Amino acid sequence: METNVDSSLEQVDITYSETGKKEQMDLTTALKECANALGFFLNNRFAHALALLKPWKEQSMYHAMGYSSILVMQAGMTFEAKDMDIAMTSLREALQTCQRFRKKTGLVETLSNFWYRQPSDNLTEEELHAELCYAEVLLQKAALTFLDESLISFIKGGMRIRNSYQIYKDCQAMISTRKDMENLESTHVHFKSGVSMGIGSFNLMLSLLPSRVLRLMEFLGFSGDRELGLSELREGAASNSLRSILCTLTLMMFHLYISVILGTGEGNLTESESLLEPYAKKFPNGALILFYKARIALLKGDFTLAQEKFLSCIAAQEEWRQIHHLCYWELMWAYSFEQNWTEAYRYADLLCKESKWSQAIYTFQKAAILSMLPEEEVTKMGENVVELFRQVDGLRLRIAGKSIPTEKFAAKKADRYNASNPVELVVPGLEMMYVWNGFTVVGKRPELTESILTTLNTAEQKLKDSQTPTEYHLDDQCVVQLLKGLCLRELGLLDQAEQCFNQVISSESDIKFNNYLVPFTMYELGLLYKQRGDFDKAIEIMQNVKTNYKDYNMESRLHFRLHAALNTMGTFTAKLPPSRTPA
Repeated sequence: METNVDSSLEQVDITYSETGKKEQMDLTTALKECANALGFFLNNRFAHALALLKPWKEQSMYHAMGYSSILVMQAGMTFEAKDMDIAMTSLREALQTCQRFRKKTGLVETLSNFWYRQPSDNLTEEELHAELCYAEVLLQKAALTFLDESLISFIKGGMRIRNSYQIYKDCQAMISTRKDMENLESTHVHFKSGVSMGIGSFNLMLSLLPSRVLRLMEFLGFSGDRELGLSELREGAASNSLRSILCTLTLMMFHLYISVILGTGEGNLTESESLLEPYAKKFPNGALILFYKARIALLKGDFTLAQEKFLSCIAAQEEWRQIHHLCYWELMWAYSFEQNWTEAYRYADLLCKESKWSQAIYTFQKAAILSMLPEEEVTKMGENVVELFRQVDGLRLRIAGKSIPTEKFAAKKADRYNASNPVELVVPGLEMMYVWNGFTVVGKRPELTESILTTLNTAEQKLKDSQTPTEYHLDDQCVVQLLKGLCLRELGLLDQAEQCFNQVISSESDIKFNNYLVPFTMYELGLLYKQRGDFDKAIEIMQNVKTNYKDYNMESRLHFRLHAALNTMGTFTAKLPPSRTPA
């Protein structure tokens, strides 16, 4: 990957035009050509990458895997049924191609491997890579299977994940047990980094799971060691191999998205910048590179730079409009953090018109953002907020027969607009900002946090002045208090923040509609105690939430956050509190 990308891409074009298609391709050449295809991809030449890989996808395991990987990525971005079908067909064909290169085993050896899981030490170099490619394609097929709506497909996906993980474990064992591994010098680095990517990704993702689920997964043979996962991925990212960039992208996805949305909101921005730097030099106009540069700027609180970089990402290519949609989502939030609701609306509207990913969320976001604007401005835009909220429930998706939690949350919030006399949500744009952990991001800009606090104080006063309180009145007051507490905590006003949080918790028995409020508020109170350095109290409160609160909206999201927060305090063994109310 250290070679000059442009010159190597030209070389591929010449090779193909002069020699045409051959009967066979050796492993070393396949790896080089797939690296070139990856170069095309990172230079926004997506069709060129597919065109380079397609002629060999039935003869080469790496071409088959690379070709199907791009189609899976495309399907995941478009969410179109036809793209899903094309990707799934390609994955089946890729598995068949990989299978042809895997070691052929007799019945006795197959049974022996099944019972004792002893990795074979007599695989050829090609057979080793076939195992790795097979595991990688199997994992992609499992991921795509999860998007099906049936429970059977969900179970199939789980079984494929287990099979994939076991192959990765076998490959890992081969690295440490085979004496001749270092002799396979030309391709060994690619094999080893592939194993690092698989083992690292599994451990990292599984480490996010709440402890009860993680114990079950470990019983089934998986491992969820976060430090091991990070270590393996870092080793793969530093390896100068075909999968270096894939390990890098996995690490950045963890630091810049997963840790923010499902964790305490703090990603490792320093490592992300360091990982991205060499690729930013090599692919300065690559859409993926520009996108991650923009995301880093956003999480640093530099929203102006983030907006510039996301717009550069959009301008960099037209071939994959789906990348534009990712930028629209981020731009919507960048402007929301500044309370520039007019610009935020523009990108929410584009998502509603162009993206298939979650029309329920996009429509709710659009209506929520419009709700933050004066009524006369909304009228000028030709929008009807009530009608938008009423559309949300009918736009919900189901995966494996289950509703998506954030869509379910949005539909429940929008339900109050279905009445003949709709009751307005109090600050829906800010409430959804909290759902996506945005207060941690905007907290890096005290002046913007104070501006949001002013908006919340205005909403609080409006509720106090209401002459005819509705049945939602107390719930709305509690929403405002939770969000005020977040702002005050970010500003370092911990005593005032604690008062806001306790006001919500003390209203528990009177809250009618927003059953998420008390458990989430208790979690935020736990973080406040952590900020004060009182870890024992923080752990006690968080364990209380885990033990005593169930069946509320976005429960799984909070359990991810609780797990991450408790993990940062180094223990899960705190004594469980006897009551539901923190002292």
